[in-house]
Amino acid sequence: MNLSRHASFIPLLAILGAVTCLGIGTSWAKHTLFPLVGAQGTTAVRVGFSALLLLLFWRPWRWSLSRADARAVALYGAALGATNLSFYLALRTIPFGIAVAIEFAGPLAVALLSSRRPFDFVWVLLAAAGLALLLPLGHDMSALDPTGVLFALAAAVFWATYILFGKRASHLHAGQSVSLGLLAAAMVVVPVGVAHAGSALLSPVVLAAGLGIALVSSAIPISLEMVALKRLPPQAFGIMVSMEPAVAALLALVLLDEYLDAMQWLAIALIVAASVGSSVTAQRGKRMPAAPLPG
Repeated sequence: MNLSRHASFIPLLAILGAVTCLGIGTSWAKHTLFPLVGAQGTTAVRVGFSALLLLLFWRPWRWSLSRADARAVALYGAALGATNLSFYLALRTIPFGIAVAIEFAGPLAVALLSSRRPFDFVWVLLAAAGLALLLPLGHDMSALDPTGVLFALAAAVFWATYILFGKRASHLHAGQSVSLGLLAAAMVVVPVGVAHAGSALLSPVVLAAGLGIALVSSAIPISLEMVALKRLPPQAFGIMVSMEPAVAALLALVLLDEYLDAMQWLAIALIVAASVGSSVTAQRGKRMPAAPLPG
């Protein structure tokens, strides 16, 4: 009985680790690579190395792939690439935590529309309330760069799309769908990065940092997500990753000295409550394909 109770917290810890690694990797990317190759080049090296690492690890050519499945994976990967590119473009001009909060409107919408049980709806509402408090409203919104906000909103739309396309590939082996999906994502973003940064992408500093960021932002989070996905239905997984804006805000506090006001702390409490609640009430259900958290 005790082992069963402890096991119920494994998905929560796995998602917390995944979003923490993702936040660290994104902060590292913005600080190190943005000045050298811009947001486009940063996206290219991160997604490109992530695809290479996972292709070598999973060797997806070991499994057969029908034409319909190949199309589903291609759409899923293209949406993932567009999500990452839009999010990194948003980070050029708006704060990390705010970009994450805006982007998260996409998966929240998917979770709300797919929810059926009353408890799931309660957790979605709590998470949505927390995200609403994280967004700067009123006069503060005017201080945000409109272009950055639009890119973050585009990332939200692409993230929702990638979740929906991912369901079409959910019957495939997770390693196959993720590695081939990242390959498709790389085919979307690498040409954009090359067009923007050119030969600067071949700098040893850029390549080394890109490889490290790919490990922290993709390889580790994907491994942790796969642990969580084995134990959670789609709604619970989508709600639990709502910790991402909260973790991003906490990392900004620790790494960037960005202090939070009382309303933002309340937002974090609401989001964490939604995540913990979903882990307690979650039942085993149909798995979604493992995929890196966008951003």
